[in-house]
Amino acid sequence: MTEKLKNIKMLVMDVDGTLTNGKVFYSKNGEEVKVFSIRDGMGIELLRKGGIMTAIITSENSEIVTARANKLNIEHVILGSRNKKQDLKDLSLKVGISIDSMAFIGDDINDIQAMQVAGIGACPKDSTEQVLMIADYICTHEGGNGAVRELAEKILLSQNKQITLPESW
Repeated sequence: MTEKLKNIKMLVMDVDGTLTNGKVFYSKNGEEVKVFSIRDGMGIELLRKGGIMTAIITSENSEIVTARANKLNIEHVILGSRNKKQDLKDLSLKVGISIDSMAFIGDDINDIQAMQVAGIGACPKDSTEQVLMIADYICTHEGGNGAVRELAEKILLSQNKQITLPESW
């Protein structure tokens, strides 16, 4: 696993159940609200500072996801995906890196094919049973509660990169 982590140049993330806990709240006006982890956000920042690209591929088509991606400076965001495996392959070509140098973290059956073609397929500990069975790495944290941060730190540590921000941050 450590050898695979050393080669990761991009972390691609699912949203619901991975960057969030999978719950959605609706206001009385029908507005959707999702909760994201600040620690996961810092993990994404640490990856960027460490030279690791980040991306989102989600089946959702949500302004909430776009807003979170903008806040975290995630450059590559694919919304409304109906084939995450193909979208991951297309992203690999777009950014000019091998799919083997991409890690994908997801939590449900629509993430499995992308997890299987990525260099590393990871998942939060509260993922569906089918995902847990095929994951290369199962985080000790749940979705929306530090799983992405955990994987980010594993990637950075395997590449002997700092998991702290520079003073000028």
